[in-house]
Amino acid sequence: MTEVRSAREAAAHALFAVREEGAWSAPALRRYAAGLSARDVALATALTGGVLQNRAMCDFYLAQFSSIRLKKVQPRILDILRLAVYQMVWLDRIPNAAAVNESVALARSLCRADRRTTGYVNGVLRALARRIDDLPQPDCATKEEYYALRYSHPQWLTACYLEQFGLRQTRLLLEADNQPAPTVLRVNTLRADVQAVQDELARQGVRVQRHARIPNCLTASGTGDLEALPAFAEGRVTVQDGASQMSVYALDPQPGDAVLDCCAAPGGKSFFAAERMRGTGAVIACDVYGHKLDSIRAGARRLGLTNIDAQLQDASAFRPEWEARFDRVLCDVPCSGMGIIRKKPEIRYKDERELRGLPQIQRAILDNACRYVRPGGILVYSTCTLLRRENEEIVDWFLKTHPEFEKAAFSLPVCEENVEGHITLLPHIHDTDGFFVAKFRKMPYYEDDPVRGGKTGAPASENVYDKT
Repeated sequence: MTEVRSAREAAAHALFAVREEGAWSAPALRRYAAGLSARDVALATALTGGVLQNRAMCDFYLAQFSSIRLKKVQPRILDILRLAVYQMVWLDRIPNAAAVNESVALARSLCRADRRTTGYVNGVLRALARRIDDLPQPDCATKEEYYALRYSHPQWLTACYLEQFGLRQTRLLLEADNQPAPTVLRVNTLRADVQAVQDELARQGVRVQRHARIPNCLTASGTGDLEALPAFAEGRVTVQDGASQMSVYALDPQPGDAVLDCCAAPGGKSFFAAERMRGTGAVIACDVYGHKLDSIRAGARRLGLTNIDAQLQDASAFRPEWEARFDRVLCDVPCSGMGIIRKKPEIRYKDERELRGLPQIQRAILDNACRYVRPGGILVYSTCTLLRRENEEIVDWFLKTHPEFEKAAFSLPVCEENVEGHITLLPHIHDTDGFFVAKFRKMPYYEDDPVRGGKTGAPASENVYDKT
């Protein structure tokens, strides 16, 4: 394990890991900042997130003062330069001289940079420092190019948002993506009430307040290591953003129901469904990876949920014994994740070409999972992305190819009015992650289904698990 001695060094290592290994920044940072003080961990977190959120603008400023094209700069040196620019332009408390000197030292210690390279780093940053109060500004031909640069989002994504949401909403969305996401703690009402947990956390120095919109939830800051808190370890709270809770509100599981969560890991939605069912009925929580099932089982034990059954299952592979056996089926499908950029800022840099096959996977899962819904039952489709091709276009396809299903209205705590069929949640409007939720009802009697062939009007079978 690499010995890390400073916040800047931890941040540099985290940025290296994101770029070189495809790592997520948060776990990478936990790995490299493990031996640092709480103050240094906080600084390393701010530096890492700040660079990832503003990388395009960091590169724009660097390009104004670099005698070498940035594409020709050694990648690790470029990461270190970005760290310095972020400190100099966006942070007020770090002197420019300290940012420059520390960056030169990092280039020498982490990259074994020679005198020529350290001289380049020093020269670029000192030139920028001299213009810090009068930096060049972008001069872009279109709003699309300007927004992509100003908010460090890929141009393809900015173009999609402008088409879907228009200029003003896109600007507000991109701004929200670059803001820190609040930590939301959902209280396990089977074990505690909200006020008791709020008082307990306050006594332990955690700053908490009631969530403005979502019942039984707290927003927290100053949490440090959440897993070390007794309230977490003993199952009184769990961490779950409000957006992912909304798919369970739409599903609306009832005590005694048989519920299938097709893509359950890491388990938060299954846990919430099981809690709302008051420990009755059954929640079948599926995932295609066995190690993720172990995490789901551990979480269920921590929360005291005995009505969760974690099973290894590919969501697109048919299980004949499950056909028409579930009251409610949740498909929170694999997606591009563009709705959670504020939590995972590096996700914006995914190669778009690698994302183009996702709708095919999403259709396959939904096409299979809908077969498990009993007549009269509920199917919910959700993603943590905002892209129309993974959301509204999937809904349109599903309704055309599955006429035995219809849109279903539902209500959500973050919405003032009832939702007619589906909704896109936006961070700057709903104060949640970006998320999409659609709800369908399987008609109790649908004659002569042209897709499946035959009739689907038979009475519902007994559920896969007996109701209690």
